[in-house]
Amino acid sequence: MPKEPSAWVRRFAGAIPPGGPVLDLAAGKGRHTRLLRALGFAVTACDRDTAALEAEFAGDPLCRIVRLDLEDGGEWRLGDGYHGIVVVNYLHRKLLPALATALARGGVLIYETFLQGNERLGKPTNPDFLLKPGELLEIYGGALSILAFEQGIVAAPRPAAVQRLAAINGPLGLLP
Repeated sequence: MPKEPSAWVRRFAGAIPPGGPVLDLAAGKGRHTRLLRALGFAVTACDRDTAALEAEFAGDPLCRIVRLDLEDGGEWRLGDGYHGIVVVNYLHRKLLPALATALARGGVLIYETFLQGNERLGKPTNPDFLLKPGELLEIYGGALSILAFEQGIVAAPRPAAVQRLAAINGPLGLLP
């Protein structure tokens, strides 16, 4: 049975403006790609291992699959103009500034990943993959309008320390 989409992504996916492309960054097996396609978005699903994505979305003209090691080279190679960017359970700090500039005006960034303290609860434990408290706010607070932010310990789908942000490129009045 496929893993369910993140409740955070489900909560804010409706804020993504219709009619434009959405990027599912580090898409994994496609749980968020599946949700975004069900909502009618054209999706670019990017991951270094695309076997599961190719198996599920082969032949879908509105799902572009990109095999890319995001940590190889450090430069942004996925274009811009996205109406939405979704990132869950992935952190490569060198790419964080590029996410804001890859959004179209009115585009929405939905980000959720692990926070320092998670090492006491499970994987990941490497500090390179754990956000510092308030780190997403620090990075995006000056570039985007924050719709919502949370950080702390969650019990589901498993105990974890997480940080979550939803933000729009432009004033909040641009929301659909």
